Amino acid sequence: VAAKKVLIVYAHQSSGSFNAAAKDAAVELLTAQGCTVEVSDLYDMKFKATATTEDITGEVKNPKNFQYALETKMAWEEGKLSADITEEHRKLTEADLVIFQFPMYWFTVPAIMKGWIDRVLTKGFAYTLEKRYSEGLFKEKKAMLSFTTGSHESMFSANGINGDMNVTLWPLQNGILHYCGFQVLAPQIFWAPNHSPSEVRSTMLEAWRTRLQGLLGETPLSFIPSDHFDGEKGFQLKPDVQEKHASKEFGLTVGTHLGKPLPPNSQVKAGV
Repeated sequence: VAAKKVLIVYAHQSSGSFNAAAKDAAVELLTAQGCTVEVSDLYDMKFKATATTEDITGEVKNPKNFQYALETKMAWEEGKLSADITEEHRKLTEADLVIFQFPMYWFTVPAIMKGWIDRVLTKGFAYTLEKRYSEGLFKEKKAMLSFTTGSHESMFSANGINGDMNVTLWPLQNGILHYCGFQVLAPQIFWAPNHSPSEVRSTMLEAWRTRLQGLLGETPLSFIPSDHFDGEKGFQLKPDVQEKHASKEFGLTVGTHLGKPLPPNSQVKAGV
């Protein structure tokens, strides 16, 4: 097996944080397996979070009605994107696996990481309307979320006050990672390290270290193939697929649930 390249997109302000320890463990364990690991430390880089005209060098095509996705697609084609985006494009192009390491803020990624997503996953470079989801441009690459929560696991359950973590993760894993074609590995969730005793934190980190040793061989989460939807009819699930699934107990996915109960653990465990 050729040596793999790994990009860790990391968002935490403190080198003493649990997120820093999780990131360091990934660097150490993956490097030990012969991987080349690069880290984009977003706070350290002072990475700009806002998607603006500054992301394009030179004139924009339509300053009166600036459309970010359209303008940056053209700028990418013409080699006129800002240097910070171009550098992240380089890292992403080379990477076989991308790990997003972050503390969950407000049920999603921190603003600086959302900015990386908004600015680096440029239209044309990361997706096109023809090349997305299972036909996506990054379908040879893997990606995963590794994050800490502020709430205990029980609160993120189907009966819990925060609701089902599978629902929380759907926009991130389906709407961003799978949208760009990535094979999405199951997330690594560190439940409430701030509210846990040090031995529990050590156990969590040890479990991550163990997982990292076999990470590259893991089976990704499953999503519905694009050809199950009819592009002529507003990208609706094809009738034969719906019929085949009519008698099943659960919906197909968290998002395409067909009005049925959600499939259990579809966004947190592979092969379920």
